[in-house]
Amino acid sequence: MNFYNNLNELGISNPYNFGWLAVIFILVFTWAITWILIPVIRKFALQVSWADRPNARRLNKEPLPNAGGLAIYAGVIVALVLAILIRPIELQSVLVQVLTILLGGSILVLVGFIDDQFGLPSSFRLLIQILSALLLIANGIRFDFDLGTSSDLFLSVSLTLLWVVGITNAINLMDGMDGLVGGFSFITAMSLLAVSAQFPNRAAATLVLAALAGAALGFLRHNFHPSKIIMGDAGAYFFGYVLAATSILGKLQITTVVTILPPVLFLLLPVLDTTQVFIRRLMMGKNPLNTPGKDHLHHRLLASGLSQRHAAFALWFCTWFFNQLAMKLQGMTLIVMIATSISIFVFLGFTVSLRMWRV
Repeated sequence: MNFYNNLNELGISNPYNFGWLAVIFILVFTWAITWILIPVIRKFALQVSWADRPNARRLNKEPLPNAGGLAIYAGVIVALVLAILIRPIELQSVLVQVLTILLGGSILVLVGFIDDQFGLPSSFRLLIQILSALLLIANGIRFDFDLGTSSDLFLSVSLTLLWVVGITNAINLMDGMDGLVGGFSFITAMSLLAVSAQFPNRAAATLVLAALAGAALGFLRHNFHPSKIIMGDAGAYFFGYVLAATSILGKLQITTVVTILPPVLFLLLPVLDTTQVFIRRLMMGKNPLNTPGKDHLHHRLLASGLSQRHAAFALWFCTWFFNQLAMKLQGMTLIVMIATSISIFVFLGFTVSLRMWRV
């Protein structure tokens, strides 16, 4: 009895039905399968020249395989399908939400991969991102304004479109340094997972976030500096889209400006990074969307003298801090916040240690 009470205190909404075991299984399985897939995909990518060459935005000095997003995506899909087969999701609405997020993510992985290898017009990519966001809205995954006005629905749809498309692109733009997006995605997914586990109506988010956290960790094993592979647009779009969708899953009602703070805080790092880049480029009379440059937060940290590893650690810490604030605003108890932090630091520490020791 004490064991189940402890699980409940950690934020597990129904510890008696052993659904939490499925969540742990998904995280560990996705971690393992992504870890194993990355070297295989890297070897094939080198053979067929799927690689990013040095440019004005990236820091690599030589071509790097850019197909890591395929391993991330494959790990998430395989783990979720296996988990659903082993322990079928009973609530149809939950299964529909999972499939909706995965369908939109799949579309963006395909578009991102084609763009990585052959290039696509920015207008076409934006159109697909908007359609993918509309897919979420059509299935009830959106901000829900409840201000008592006739414009509530318009505001709900507009803000959801801006949120999903904006976060998807912000995380892609931030992906310019080894380990940055992988670590950010893992920390954010774990924090969102700790919150969603407390609410039965967020079961879909809990499952997807467990898979996303495992995939980010498995990828980070090969992406922490010096990187062996990068995720490319395919992986960054997938991380951005899924994190944006799961952060608003569960009928998040907007009644005041303060209500929107938690999802913004969870994803504040890419929001701040992209905002300051846009402002600086506009002030210089440049197109912020089509002007590559080394003006992101990680570039500024590197210019101050930090190494890539130390810059990644600094931005991971900022991510953890913002996520802790978001969890506090959502009413998480101290024990939930501490347990989440310990899990994050242990998993990250183990993965980074293996990379540094070249295991």
